Amino acid sequence: MALQVVFRTDASRAIGTGHVMRCLSLAGVLVERGAEVSFICREHDGHLCDLIEERGFIVHRLPAPDKESEAETTPTHATWLGATWQEDADQTGAVIKVLGAKPNWLVVDHYALDSRWEHALRPLVGRILVIDDLADRAHDCDLLLDQNLVADMQAHYIGKVPEDCHLLLGPEYALLQPIYAELHDRIPPREGPVRRILISFGGADRDNLTGRVLAAFLSLNCPDIDVDVVISDSSPYAPGIRDQVAGHANIHLHGNLPTLAPLMARADLAIGAAGTTSWERLCLGLPTIVITIANNQRAIAHDLHSKRLICWIGHTDEVNLVLIQSSLSHVINSNLIFSWSSRCKISCDGLGIYRVSDLLTYNWKVR
Repeated sequence: MALQVVFRTDASRAIGTGHVMRCLSLAGVLVERGAEVSFICREHDGHLCDLIEERGFIVHRLPAPDKESEAETTPTHATWLGATWQEDADQTGAVIKVLGAKPNWLVVDHYALDSRWEHALRPLVGRILVIDDLADRAHDCDLLLDQNLVADMQAHYIGKVPEDCHLLLGPEYALLQPIYAELHDRIPPREGPVRRILISFGGADRDNLTGRVLAAFLSLNCPDIDVDVVISDSSPYAPGIRDQVAGHANIHLHGNLPTLAPLMARADLAIGAAGTTSWERLCLGLPTIVITIANNQRAIAHDLHSKRLICWIGHTDEVNLVLIQSSLSHVINSNLIFSWSSRCKISCDGLGIYRVSDLLTYNWKVR
């Protein structure tokens, strides 16, 4: 009988798209290895259920959030769930019960879910893998994956997971699309002048950092540098950005893309946030100026900056046009690119998705 894997994850305008995208990457490799995979997702504003179905997966849709229901305050991101944890557990459990077979694995990638929810679902599944980045709540799981490069990672989960939980920590387990591992070995470190820049702040650029960075770049008057700008087709800022770049032949707009890998491979410098794309950029040796857009990104950015893997210039509410201008100008006119790019490539090889799928499909034994 084929391995049965169920993913519980969401996307929304508040959550962003990164959780769903990394789960899709893992799901694709699991299917290639013969697993049967399905998703359970709530229909938030900005959900990606249609995209998941386009990728060939069954999606069991939970109802859109009830705006009149009382919001919980625990854990920190509880409001992102769109229901109480108990309601979500009941709805998720109801889906699992009608699948026809007890799933071997339940993969949970959601900041709003914790040990209470996982404990409620445990009788219905074989084992539980939690994907986390925050280490801010307790979990009841068999495996926990945190792909961040943060000091003393082991200590962050002391008392937050069962004693027999196996921890998968660091970029060694980053869930990148397979194309990143392929390109990692083919692309040499960047060298020479900056000729192409990638601007991408993910699927939840609520503060229009894309437009702010574009304004800073245009003020530098560098028509010899090409710029790729990724902005969601559904973004309310998309029309304004199109007007902003009109008449600038060196600036190229891109809508919803299945992967950023080709654009990252062509770029000499990126400007973006410190979310899940951090590991994609590191894997391809792409130097990046980072502006954090969520509080949970601060610790990640701090540690990557201290290791000289990124240039973190501040949080979204701390940066202004002058700071972005000066940071861009400094990097464009410096000779730091080769050594910076080399450090990035060493930190992440892009093979994490295979390491994790090995554990789920072949090598896992109850400890």
